[in-house]
Amino acid sequence: MPTMVCVPITLLDVHQALADCDAAREGGADLVEFRVDEFFSGNAEAAPDDATREMNDIVRLVSQASLPCIVTCRSAAEGGAYEGDDMSRVALFERVGTASIKQQWGIERTPRYIDIEWSTYEKSANLRQKVKLAVEHPAQLHDAHTSLIMSAHDFQSRPADLSRRIMAMASEPATSVVKIAHRARSLHDSLELLDLAADAHKPTIALGMGEYGVMSRLLARKFNALLTFASLRATTATAPGQPTLRELLDLYRFRSTSSRTRVYGIIGSPVTHSLSPHVHNAGFAATNFDAVYIPMPVAAVNDDALAYASFRATMLELIEHPRLTLCGCSVTMPHKERLARLAIERNWQIDAATKAIGAANTLTIRRDTQDHILAIEVANTDAPAIIASLESSGETLAQKRVGILGAGGAAKAAAWAFARAGATVVLYNRSLDKAQSVVTDLRAALGDASETKLVAADWTLLDRACCDMFINCTPIGMSSGPSPTQSALPIAQMQSCGDHVTVLDTVYSPLQTPTLAAAKARGWKTIEGVDMFTHQAAAQFSLWTGNQPPLGLFDRIARETLLLRECSTERDNA
Repeated sequence: MPTMVCVPITLLDVHQALADCDAAREGGADLVEFRVDEFFSGNAEAAPDDATREMNDIVRLVSQASLPCIVTCRSAAEGGAYEGDDMSRVALFERVGTASIKQQWGIERTPRYIDIEWSTYEKSANLRQKVKLAVEHPAQLHDAHTSLIMSAHDFQSRPADLSRRIMAMASEPATSVVKIAHRARSLHDSLELLDLAADAHKPTIALGMGEYGVMSRLLARKFNALLTFASLRATTATAPGQPTLRELLDLYRFRSTSSRTRVYGIIGSPVTHSLSPHVHNAGFAATNFDAVYIPMPVAAVNDDALAYASFRATMLELIEHPRLTLCGCSVTMPHKERLARLAIERNWQIDAATKAIGAANTLTIRRDTQDHILAIEVANTDAPAIIASLESSGETLAQKRVGILGAGGAAKAAAWAFARAGATVVLYNRSLDKAQSVVTDLRAALGDASETKLVAADWTLLDRACCDMFINCTPIGMSSGPSPTQSALPIAQMQSCGDHVTVLDTVYSPLQTPTLAAAKARGWKTIEGVDMFTHQAAAQFSLWTGNQPPLGLFDRIARETLLLRECSTERDNA
C-alpha cells in the first residue's frame, strides 16, 4: 500500500474539527488524526456529566468525519496535553472502538486506528486487556475494525534504547502499527528512521522531529513507511519539522515519489528558507524527471577540524546510502570550501572554477541503471552565473572596471570570473589583509597576466571608487541579515562615478535591496540577486538532468516565492 498522508487536527470544537477534516480531504489527505488530548479531561469521577459529554462528542466526531481517522489522546509525558487518569483514557478508546457508534448514530464508523504510547500500554495487564477490547488482534473475539498504533516519542533526542523499544512494540500481538518519533540530531538519524520503516516486519511510522528530521517525513513514501504527517496550516503542526499538506503534496510532489525516485537536496546551515526546493522541484515536474529536491541541513561548529569531519561523514553517508539514491546537491554556506576540500581528498572530478576558487556549490553523482556510482563531480556555478546575469542584461565585461564588495566565497567566485573575462577587478573588504589574501590566491590561479587586473582595496575607499560595475557579495541588506536596512554602497558620497554604472546585488531577499534601491534612485542600472540565483540553479539543473533548464520557470517561481514571503512578513509586522 502506498504511504498515506495524515493531517493532524487538534480537537477543541467538534464543528471546527469536522470542517478541518473536510479541508484535509479536499487538500488531498488520506486520513486525519484527531488529537483529543486538549479536549478530553478524563475526569469521570469529579465531573461525570462532562466526561460523558466529551466522550459523546468524540464519538460523534469520528462518526461524521469525511475521512478515516486516528484517535489519539497523547499523554503529557510524551508531548501531549492529557494529564488525566490512564484508565479513563483507555475507556475512551474502548468506547470509540466498539459498535456503540452504529447503535447511537446510525453510522458504522469507528476509528481506523487508535494510538497509545508503549510507556502507557506496558504499565499494567488490566490496562492492556481493556485496550485489546477496542482493537483488532489475533485473539479478538468480537468483530473489530480499529487497529492499534503502538507509539513512542522523544522530543529531546534519539532514545538510547530505540532498538529495544521498537522490538518490544512490534512483538506485542495487538500492535498493528509501530510508530516511533524522536528529535533528530543530524541527517544520520533521519536515515536510520527511514531504514527502520523500510526494514520493518509490521507497518511502521518512523519520523524525525526538528529540521534534521524533515528528510524522514518527505521521503517516507520512498522508504515504504505506513504514513507521514502534514499539517493543514503552518500554525497547526503537532510536531517540529512537520510540513504543511500543500508543501508535502505540491512543493515536494509526495505522490510522485517511489523507491526509484532520485534524491537531490541543499546542504548548508540554515536551509529552511532556501528557494532551491521551489525551483528545482518545479523543474523536475516540468521536464518529467523522476526526482525530488529536499532540505538537508548540516550544522557547522566553530572548530574547523570538527566541522569538516562532520561534513565529510555526513556527505559520504548520504552518497553511499544504498536506498537513498542521492544524485546531487547544492552546497551553500558554510560548507562550500569543505566540499572542494572533500573533492580533492576523494579524487572526484573538479571543474576549473572550483580549482581556482577553492570553493564549490554543486555536487553531481552519476549512477548507472542499477544506481551504482559511476562518477562524482564537483562544480562552482556561482562564477558563471554572475557573468550570465550581466550578459543577459546586455552588459559587456572586457575592459570594464568592476568593484566587488566582500572577500567570501561569492566574492572570490565573482573576482575570478570577471578577471577571466578581461575586466579589471577591485576587491573591497573591511579586512584589507583578507582581500589581499584572496587576490594573491586568484593571481596564482589565473597566472601572471592577472596581476595588473586584480587588486585589493580597503572598504573605506568605496566613496572614492570609480567603477563601471559594482557587485555586492556581502549580506548587507539581506532581510534576515545583520544590516537589513543598510545599503552596501555609500552611493550618495560616490561622486567619482558617472551616470552609466551597473549594480548587481547577490542578495535576493528582499527582491529590492537597500543597495539596489539607492542605485536606482541615482539613475544607475540594477540587476537583482534573483537573476544570479536562477542562473546558478539552471546550471545545476543541467548538470544533474542533462536537460535544458527551464530558466523562465525558475525565474517566475523564485520571484513568486519571494513576493509571497515579503507579503507574509508585512502582514506579520502590521
